[in-house]
Parts: sequence; structure tokens; C-alpha cells
Amino acid sequence: MERDTALANALRSLDGLSVGDAFGELFLLFGIGPERASLDDLPPGPWRWTDDTHMALSIVEVLGMCGRIDPDALAQAFARRFLQDPHRGYAGGARRLLRQIAEGVDWREVSPRLFGTGSYGNGAAMRVAPVGGYFYNDLRRAADEARSSAIVTHAHPEGQAGAVAVAVAAAIAANTPHPTGRDFLKEVLPCVPESLTRERIRQAMDIPADALGEAAARLGTGYEVSAQDTVPFCLWSAAHNLDNFEEALWWTVQGRGDCDTTCAIVGGIVALSAGVPALWLQRREPLEALCVCPT
Repeated sequence: MERDTALANALRSLDGLSVGDAFGELFLLFGIGPERASLDDLPPGPWRWTDDTHMALSIVEVLGMCGRIDPDALAQAFARRFLQDPHRGYAGGARRLLRQIAEGVDWREVSPRLFGTGSYGNGAAMRVAPVGGYFYNDLRRAADEARSSAIVTHAHPEGQAGAVAVAVAAAIAANTPHPTGRDFLKEVLPCVPESLTRERIRQAMDIPADALGEAAARLGTGYEVSAQDTVPFCLWSAAHNLDNFEEALWWTVQGRGDCDTTCAIVGGIVALSAGVPALWLQRREPLEALCVCPT
């Protein structure tokens, strides 16, 4: 029963992540202004999801098969999906790394060399919320498994810290009752390793719930495509909208920046506390079928 709950949480988080990803992509793809605040103002769908969701599918697949994050299995799943559908918006670094893994190169060899220092991009954070949903009853385990999911592609400590922060936030959101606002961020903080990402989450605790402009300016909204410039804003946005999925996404997209990634992160977290409205799920491009039966 506990495994059933864990897997159901991971799948619910995947739904929220993928809807957020596809929703945020609309604002990049069509230049829609974020001031529009009605589902009726948006294209009827299907809203196409990006590499954020494509990689999260592999996360959930490995959780279902292994009951944990096996980095080797995850690397192979990432590479397999990339080769099957490489046109999901993968950035250049990810494309190079996944092609090498697909060719048989060990991720332990290539990941630390990415960008010279290992990647500190927001890719590990954008896909990780289902890990928190799965390990909802153990924050430290969620943090450890999140790091295991990150190291395949993000050897830099900031990239890993971003993944840890998002997974822990998702785990907290999956529990009832859960704190909100400043208290939510405060509960995340002890699990996040020392990093600029952690410091900016601490700064986010002091930003009022209605100070969107201040949060975007101080924390960043992904313009730099780094974990430290993306995750703190996303956690701040989720923390103040945990009871309303729609409001969380509309609020997040007003920060502009890397909208598909910020909305994917927030959607993956808030889906666990508020659920995903059926009408939003109907607009999203269908997800591929997953095999989540343990071997």
C-alpha cells in the first residue's frame, strides 16, 4: 500500500509538472502575455510539452521499476528517450551528453566535464518533483534520491542543490497538513546543501507573498538557465500558492524568464498539495505510456 501511494504521488506530480511545462511553453512559443489570466485566452490544445517532461518520464519510470533512483538505469532511460524524440527542446549540452551516453560512454566520465565544471543548469531541478512525491514520508531520503537523479547530468554542486530543494519541497507539499509561505521555505532549507541556491531560498523567506516583482528581481526567474537563478523563485511561488494549481501557474508565469521550466517546477510541487484541474490536463498533449512495474 505504501508503494502504491508513493507511485500515485509521483504520477500526480508528473501530471502537474507536464501541464506546467506545456503551459509555460505557450508563453515562449506564441508570445502570449502573462497578464492574460483565463484558460479561455489560451490555445485549446494539445499543449506540447518539452524536454522537462521528457526527462521526468524517465524519472518516474525508474522509480516504478526500481523503487529508487538508480543512476545507471536513469542514464540509459534518458538516452533512450532522447534518441526516440530529440526534438523536445533539449539544450546543446544535454544533447551532447545524451548522445555520448547512447553511444556507450559512461555518464561518470562525461557529466563532470560538461561546461568544464559540470552543469549547474536548472535541468536536474525541472524534472525532479516526482522524486519528492515518491519519497513523501522521508525528506532526507527525498534529498538523497534527488541528488542521485541529478548527478547523471549535473555534476556541479549547484545543479544538485537545485534538484534537492525541489524534491524536498514536493515531499513536503505531498503531506497533510503542510506549512505554507515562509514556514514552507523554512522546512525545505535544512535539507539543501550549502550553495548559492540555498542562500537565495533563505532570502526568499523574507519576500512578501504579493511582492512578485521583488521576488523575480532578487531571486531570478531562469534567464541565466541556472539552478540558483531558477529554483529559489519557483519555491517562493509554490510556497504562496500551495492550495491552488491554477493560481500557482498564472503567478509563476508572470515572472517571465524560462517559463516552461519555472512552471514545470511549480506545477510538479503544487500538484501534490492541490491536484491538477481536469480541464488543464485535457489541454496537455498526452503523455506516453509508462511501464512502472518493478522487476
